[in-house]
Amino acid sequence: MNPMLKGITLVQNAPRLNRSNLEFALQEIEKAKGKSSVIVFSELALNGYMLQDKLSEDAWQMDELALLLEASHTIDIVIGVALKEERGFYNAALYLSKGALTHTHHKVHLPNYGMFEEARYFKAGSRISSFTTDYGSAAMLVCEDLWESSLLEDLEDAHPDIIYVLAASPARGFSDDKLAIEEQWHTLLQKAAVQMQAQVVFVNRVGFEDGLGFWGGSRILNDKGEVIHLLSKFESEVSHYKEEM
Repeated sequence: MNPMLKGITLVQNAPRLNRSNLEFALQEIEKAKGKSSVIVFSELALNGYMLQDKLSEDAWQMDELALLLEASHTIDIVIGVALKEERGFYNAALYLSKGALTHTHHKVHLPNYGMFEEARYFKAGSRISSFTTDYGSAAMLVCEDLWESSLLEDLEDAHPDIIYVLAASPARGFSDDKLAIEEQWHTLLQKAAVQMQAQVVFVNRVGFEDGLGFWGGSRILNDKGEVIHLLSKFESEVSHYKEEM
């Protein structure tokens, strides 16, 4: 971990399908102040996943998130949101710091098969890029982005110090003692950490929405691809990680 980074708070919860998630996020941000340098939430943490036709009502504009910007004066915030912009709606990850929006990542790869209909409602982003924070260079991906190996090529020259991966991954592939989707995710996260020589922070939501059950299992990997912090599966959990010196 970057020596300037005091710690990271992972918020693995079950967002509701309404705007009350902002209040919850602000409460957790307040609790994390003084404990961590950065707090990280999951994909669409401010909205819930299965928005569908509610998107036009519940998507946020940046000028409606003034309280989040204010909260970022004392802790950096990484959070997923359905974002309304001039060109349309985006499944976005925001990085907020010092009262300002440092970076926005629009999800590039929108699944549109089986249980997923994101491409029907959201516009796709075009690329992933790195940006500068007080704790080194960073990059953000949203869920399916990590499954497209070509997208990581955009980061090859940037060599970010830390990669934030925000997810809403449903549970699939149950067996007696394993979860196939978790093993697949771990392989991808490990590859990204090793390939980029970066720390990887993965936050996946839990809870149920319209028949989908999300498995959690949020984690932090070091640049060798080793898991250095792991949260439980299927349970809401807020966890503060600080590297022992």
